[in-house]
Amino acid sequence: MAIRAWTKAAAAGVALAAATAATGLEAKTLKWSSQGDVTTMDPYAHTESFTSNVQHHIYDPLVRRNRKLEIEPALATEWKIVEPTRWRFTLRKGVKFHGGEEFTADDVVASVTRLLDPAARARGNLMNVQRAEKVDDHTVDFVLSGPYPLLLNDLSGIFMMSGKWLAAHDALKPGNTTTGVTTFASTNANGTGPFKLESYKPDVGIVMSVNPAWWDKPQHNLTRIEFRPIKSDATRVAALLSGEIGMMAPAPLQDLQRIEGAGLKVVEEPSLRVIYLGLNFRPELLAMPGQKSPMLDKRVREGLWRAVDLETIHKRLMRGKSRVIGTMVAPPVPGYVAAVDAPPKFDVEAAKKLFAEAGYPNGFKTKLDCPNDRYIADEQICVAIAAMWKRAGVETELKTESRATYFPRQDKGETDVYMIGWATLPAMDAYSVASAIFASRKAGAGYGGNNPNGLEDPRLDDLAKKAATELDETRRRAYLGEALKIAHDEAYFIPLHQQPVAWAMKKEIELQQFPDEYVRLWFATVK
Repeated sequence: MAIRAWTKAAAAGVALAAATAATGLEAKTLKWSSQGDVTTMDPYAHTESFTSNVQHHIYDPLVRRNRKLEIEPALATEWKIVEPTRWRFTLRKGVKFHGGEEFTADDVVASVTRLLDPAARARGNLMNVQRAEKVDDHTVDFVLSGPYPLLLNDLSGIFMMSGKWLAAHDALKPGNTTTGVTTFASTNANGTGPFKLESYKPDVGIVMSVNPAWWDKPQHNLTRIEFRPIKSDATRVAALLSGEIGMMAPAPLQDLQRIEGAGLKVVEEPSLRVIYLGLNFRPELLAMPGQKSPMLDKRVREGLWRAVDLETIHKRLMRGKSRVIGTMVAPPVPGYVAAVDAPPKFDVEAAKKLFAEAGYPNGFKTKLDCPNDRYIADEQICVAIAAMWKRAGVETELKTESRATYFPRQDKGETDVYMIGWATLPAMDAYSVASAIFASRKAGAGYGGNNPNGLEDPRLDDLAKKAATELDETRRRAYLGEALKIAHDEAYFIPLHQQPVAWAMKKEIELQQFPDEYVRLWFATVK
């Protein structure tokens, strides 16, 4: 972004301060930081939850989650099922975009059409929807491919964009962080949400100002939000301790005691996010060109799992605050099955034996790719795993990099083994895992959106499709449980832990923490 944009943002800040002074209200600016930046301003160009989290301050969905994470009306005030494959939504009247355009059914149709474009990276977030149809200016129908019980869950993460704004800026087609396609919406935003985008400079910061015309009654007292990505834990903690920022999310686990000792506040909440390793199911590994991939053999996959000392990672790197797991969803998530939530016992000799039985008595080679600014202790965990695998005879080529370059590569399948986290968002249901991670891309449009490395199991495809249309909740959860069991028994993935969440902030900041890790500053107050 040019310096001109920052000058414009500064002028806007001065104008806002003047307006605030004129009304007698005290300006409240909240400055906060995380270890990484958003990947784009385009809501449909990515599937990364932190980016969606920040965008949620600018954009609104039709329905949203409240303080209890329950679904409630947002841009839609009510809805009904007209027929099993048609849901009708009544839209809120009097809502305006930040640019002044009135929000109508045309914007919903434009938004859904843009999201359903095959080139949209987030296409799978609404994969059971075929189209949106305008009934009148404030009524719209969603036409589904079949009965689907989780439509509201999905819609809670789908942000509405201005059709006129998109057309005016030649952005009716979506961007895509994986393919590198960008549009005007990649660096600019025009939502209906509680805050307006003033400026966005990648890797430098984001500035938002309060939207005084927001349709909802504010539960915050902020006039301005300034976000600054700071990759280094030490630098981020120093910025908090010096007062340069007022809040950090997450806070490094190793620094929590020091932060509290300095008179700052630490809040902790168990997270829904599961951290796991995905594996390469293509015919050959990148590290072993011309040779059959060892990971196609279940014994190799189980051996890799057994060679990871999960308890040591839990105790030393996660400071005892994580939860060791054996499945791909957290206990509160619908579809969770306790019976498969147990990893195989850590045993290096057993791992070597499994490798030998599979035809690799001298081990094999693999690449391990990880982010270094996305998850708690992500780089340290991957360094540890590479060392553990080496003891089992696996020659591991480790590469760690910023999320900005890591996720596009991971999404293209340019990895042998990769680290990723999944919090089942926005659905908060095990169907999210079954459809996006377990199902193959051969299962149909939208399936396998986060399955880049070629996993194909017809059983998993079938179970995902059954769960998509099953209205009986007991049977639906049974399908999901069966899918989780297959993934566990076949060692298709290596679950590591349920990630803890710790935030640190000045004591004058009041902000509720949520297990989905979203920072909802529209609930924040500064004393």
